[in-house]
This record gives sequence, structure tokens and C-alpha cells, in this order.
Amino acid sequence: MATGSGAGPERGVGGFTRAELEAGRDLLLPDVLEEGLTVVFCGLNPGLTSAVRGHHFAGPGNRFWPALGRSGFTPGRYPPDRDRELPRLGLGFTNLVARTTRGSDELAPEEFVRGARDLRRKVLELRPTWLAFLGITGYRAAFGERRAGVGPQAATIGGTRLWVLPNPSGRNAHYAPDALAEEFVRLREAAGLPDRAVDPDA
Repeated sequence: MATGSGAGPERGVGGFTRAELEAGRDLLLPDVLEEGLTVVFCGLNPGLTSAVRGHHFAGPGNRFWPALGRSGFTPGRYPPDRDRELPRLGLGFTNLVARTTRGSDELAPEEFVRGARDLRRKVLELRPTWLAFLGITGYRAAFGERRAGVGPQAATIGGTRLWVLPNPSGRNAHYAPDALAEEFVRLREAAGLPDRAVDPDA
């Protein structure tokens, strides 16, 4: 334990103290949405670090932003604090469940049901071309499709098509960085978006 008059609170995950992270439970991470986007990425629910920082997929070790850049969705790797710039590229963010937790195991089944209802309302109102779930758990929880896998889905929400991407968490050992980026490429190509890693002005 640190001692002395100059010692401050011990900082851990993401440079935040335990108390600072726990305070994130009371914060709401705003969606990054507008009408007519090409791809809206849908996480399961915000983590504490993302909520405290106020940006999507901002937790340490999360591989979302590297995969987005490597797959050509963005012209190079964006940091999480540029998430509100993505609508100009036709991209947006939301979550299945709005409540911030340390882990998804803290969510109750009824929260998935309520979240799926709220998500459907947003999608019908804003009409993105694609809704991409980041992780099979969120998709299965929202739609009850227990056998669904990664890739395009048969179900739709109005005219919006659905896609499942692997969970970008650093704990998802099933997908190495190259394999994760390739799944993002598949979605980008299906959505008809240019490879901005090759042509940043596209």
C-alpha cells in the first residue's frame, strides 16, 4: 500500500480508481445515432470505463477500434473519443441494454427483453441499413435465436438487416486480431461502404 503525504488513491483499469469506476454505474452513455445511417453497431451494454470516459468501446483491451480501422470502416485507427464523428461516415452506436455494469453477468433477463423492445423502436424510427450486434450473446438475448452465428441474419427490423460480429473484447480468444478484422470487412463490403484504409477520402 502506498504511504506518505503525497500518495493518492491507487489507480487501476484505464487509469481510474475503483471509486471512479463504480461511479460509472450512475452514468448513461449516450447513443451516437441519426436517421438513415448505413451501419449501427450495437453493444450489449456499456462497461464502467466507457461510461466514465463517455465514449463507446473505451475499455482497455477492447479491440473494436483497431478492427474498425483495419477493416477500412475508418481511415486509420480512431480513438474512442472520436466516436461522435462516425455518423459522417454512415456509422453509429447504440446498446441493447442502457444500464452500465462491470460485466454482462450483472444484467437480469427482463433487461434484455426491455432492451430489445427499446432497440426495435429506435431502429424503426431511424431506419439504418444494417444493425450489427457486437457479440452473439446480445443478438441471442434480443431475438431468442439460440442457434444464430456470426454473419448476416435472416431476421430484420422493418427494412433494417441484421448482422452479428464477434465480441471485440480482449477476452474473446476465439478471434485473433486478423480474424476479427476480416469479419468487419465482410460487413463493410455487404453494406457497400468503401475501404477507407485504402482511400481516406472515400
